[in-house]
Amino acid sequence: MRSRRAAPGRPRHVPNTSAVAPRDQVLNAAAELFVTRGFAATSTREIAERVGIRQASLYYHFAGKDEILAELLQRSVRPTVDKIEKIEALVPPETHATALYLLALIDIRTLADAPHNVGILYAQSDVTNSEVYAEFQHTRRELVDAYGRIGLQAASVDVTADIDAPELGEMLMHSIEVVTGIRSDGTAMTPQRANRIASAVLRTCDVSNETIAAAASAAFELLAEFHHETASPMAESTL
Repeated sequence: MRSRRAAPGRPRHVPNTSAVAPRDQVLNAAAELFVTRGFAATSTREIAERVGIRQASLYYHFAGKDEILAELLQRSVRPTVDKIEKIEALVPPETHATALYLLALIDIRTLADAPHNVGILYAQSDVTNSEVYAEFQHTRRELVDAYGRIGLQAASVDVTADIDAPELGEMLMHSIEVVTGIRSDGTAMTPQRANRIASAVLRTCDVSNETIAAAASAAFELLAEFHHETASPMAESTL
């Protein structure tokens, strides 16, 4: 889907006092409405009113509601997918267990930073039936493949003999997506919670506790290299 180029909009209904870019303000408002009211029940007029702009001005940033949804869905996976190559390039000298732990930490942060917990939109039928959902699924598949590939390399012999990469990838992704449920309960995604989730991912691969501890230590040090690439102007996470 082709995005519209941002251009100066018409005068705002409400003066813009926010440091957040207008395009991100639209995304933030849309995310809140999609999550609380549903995608189908939200109009572009309501999104524009939430931002404080005229509906016509919204179309300077997005061609329509589907394009807004497409970007919000991508923001819940794309920041992690864009780092897969860099993560895998760390091995060696890092271990596959460290790479998997690091991938999990970055993915947890991506979901924790996604505006207004947009990960819960995955389960809404009006979203899954939208035209843009297939594109999101393609990006998500890249992430599933990475989890499966790295996970099998880190896993014990018993695990590799019993499960293939696509199935393992889905299992590990579901372990990470618990973040959306935690956010729904209003619980902050602290580093301690992130550590427990990432450790659970490695335990699914039957990685020993000693190896998990070493992977966690190395991954937390490496995470600083990815911090500036992961920060979001709409981030709500403390991770």
